[in-house]
Amino acid sequence: MTRKLTTAERLASVDKDERLDDIVDRASSWNRFLVQQAVFAFGRTRDTFSANDLRDVLPELSHGFLGAAINGLRQGGVIEHTKQYVPSTSPATHGHPIAVWRLSVKGLLIAEARRPRKAAA
Repeated sequence: MTRKLTTAERLASVDKDERLDDIVDRASSWNRFLVQQAVFAFGRTRDTFSANDLRDVLPELSHGFLGAAINGLRQGGVIEHTKQYVPSTSPATHGHPIAVWRLSVKGLLIAEARRPRKAAA
């Protein structure tokens, strides 16, 4: 026969579950942030890029965050759509068209501000 949990034990269990959910949420936010940083860094090295290019260099885990990362950078004005499309190379998308992106003027200014300055001789 199983023992019935006390009220304190039930509340402790719920509190533990809530903390685990918080950890998962924070990890998801952190992963999205890292993927955004990767997209921005990639944009600094290329004139244009698409999710195809990024999927080739990102670990499998980050693929789920790629769309959200690109959308967040677009909404923040850091990247802009080139009005061009390429067929997706992801098997799950069956070759549907995906956007080609570039850093916006705002993104280029951010990139320039992050560039290391040469020391004066």
